[in-house]
Amino acid sequence: MNLLEKLKMQKKEPGEEKAPKVEVPVYWLETSDYVTRRYEFEPDGYLSVKLVNDSRPVYHRVVESFLNKFFPSGYPYSVNEGYLRYTQFRALQHFSSAALSVLSTQSLLFAAGLRPTPAQATVVSWILRDGMQHMGKLICSNLGARMDSEPKRWRILADVLYDLGTGLEVLSPLCPHLFLEVAGLGNFAKGMAVVASRATRLPIYSSFAKEGNLSDLFAKGEAISTLSNVVGIGLGIQLASTLCSSLQGKLVVGPLLSVVHVYGVVEEMRAAPINTLNPQRTAMIVADFLKTGKVSSPADLRYQEDLLFPGRLIEDAGNVKVGRALHKVVKPSKLQEWKEIFPEEKFVLSHGNKWTDMLLEHNATGEDALRGWLVTAYAASMEKSFHEPSANVLQDAYDKMNSMFTPFLSELQAKGWHTDRFLDGTGSRFAF
Repeated sequence: MNLLEKLKMQKKEPGEEKAPKVEVPVYWLETSDYVTRRYEFEPDGYLSVKLVNDSRPVYHRVVESFLNKFFPSGYPYSVNEGYLRYTQFRALQHFSSAALSVLSTQSLLFAAGLRPTPAQATVVSWILRDGMQHMGKLICSNLGARMDSEPKRWRILADVLYDLGTGLEVLSPLCPHLFLEVAGLGNFAKGMAVVASRATRLPIYSSFAKEGNLSDLFAKGEAISTLSNVVGIGLGIQLASTLCSSLQGKLVVGPLLSVVHVYGVVEEMRAAPINTLNPQRTAMIVADFLKTGKVSSPADLRYQEDLLFPGRLIEDAGNVKVGRALHKVVKPSKLQEWKEIFPEEKFVLSHGNKWTDMLLEHNATGEDALRGWLVTAYAASMEKSFHEPSANVLQDAYDKMNSMFTPFLSELQAKGWHTDRFLDGTGSRFAF
């Protein structure tokens, strides 16, 4: 049969109906690490994935299932450095805290002369927590700006307050005639701790978010906390019925759990790479830049932060102090002179014997604070013997800052720092 005859055979006869088109599904199989998956395009255009075969050991499958339930999607590539260590110590912190809370609740009930029945426990909980604890929450709510500036410090302080309140509850059987006073004071401290811990949770989670996955981080972090609390409550119940059935046992085990609790939160906070600018982190960035010529990332500085006394002065960064009131720092004549020399800047510098005060305008950003810090650091390195920098030294330092600020800022932002705001807590600012 020649080509012409074949073409004739393929021609449709008049009135012949066209055969319906059969859509063949487009799919393929991929095998990786003993796992076979089937990928198929659905009619609506979406790609579906089905597990066909999984020949991995049970251990590997359990680990993957755990990661999917308790770690953000795409882990470890979807989070910043330090998240695993942060999560490990967060679990330890909640585990020890839950166990300690069981012992404190048992002590409260015994101190009140009650048997720990559910109905009586509910009444005691309402009186103490909804009363004194809410008062602690109201008082601590006024410190929100300071928590934004130093979330790590306030997170540690929150757990110390929580353990202090729990300790008072454990000791309440020693003075049953002062039950309401001791238990109320304990819950007052715990109320302040609850506000501080919740207020600092978001900035800490935000420091780990790498792909806009803050909600996923928050949800998985709370899942880890819940799991640790459940296990910790189980341990607490076991201890309460064995070693800690007496007050003497609680006085031995309670402090040990408290030490583990505080240690866990300290290591947890050290692992968090906070990427917002506050006075301490800004000074550390400037000091490292003047020493090495490189910009440190949040992960580089996380273990160098002073979590208990963040207000310390750093000599290599010019000994800058931020937030003092304008009328206490600068005379009107000095302020007018400064604004005449640097009219476009949103900071004012006042050199003293021990430190240099930097005052910021109300709308100053992190970039303005960095500019002022660099000017101070350069001026200090140019002339350390002067009690008060002359206008020439300040002008030279200002010119040097301007010459390198653009690449410095670009590298800073590339390392993940947020320069659009400067968190100085409740520090004073001014406006003309």
